[in-house]
Amino acid sequence: MTDETGKPVRKPPRKVSEAYLQRAAMSYLERYASSAENLRRVLRRKVDKRCRLRGEDPAEFHDMIDEVVAKSLKIGLIDDTRYAEARVASLRRRGGSARAIQAKLSAKGVDRSTIAAALEGEEGDEEQAARAFARRRKLGPFRPGERAPYRDKDLAAMARAGFRFDVARRIVEGERDEDQDGP
Repeated sequence: MTDETGKPVRKPPRKVSEAYLQRAAMSYLERYASSAENLRRVLRRKVDKRCRLRGEDPAEFHDMIDEVVAKSLKIGLIDDTRYAEARVASLRRRGGSARAIQAKLSAKGVDRSTIAAALEGEEGDEEQAARAFARRRKLGPFRPGERAPYRDKDLAAMARAGFRFDVARRIVEGERDEDQDGP
């Protein structure tokens, strides 16, 4: 079937249903860990796109989205506390500062109290994370060759990553601890 210009005409997608939203949620959660608010945003984007193609108002499906998210919470598919703890541990290992972690979790819709509890409960401290960040980015003692000319740049990179000045300075001006940090 083609239109008057010869382009193929697509059938509009099916109407949004609770079964469609449940399948979309399951598909997303199979691939990604998510917070409740992030899943809600993902489903709203899907509904908005489908409604735009069908010429419908997406607001009438928001209650249905809330029901799917509530059902996912009830059966344990999503748990903001568990999600926050896992993300904190992962980001700390990669060298994430507390500020950067708070920003990333807030962007995913995790509330402040859950973020604070996850940051408090994790074992890695800010200095270990700063050392991991410096190692990964080859800053300070992990920089090959001459370090002195790059001191300010290294401090600036640590500050942009969200580390406090005193922590960044200790890491950048410190010595490489070979037995702890490896090659």
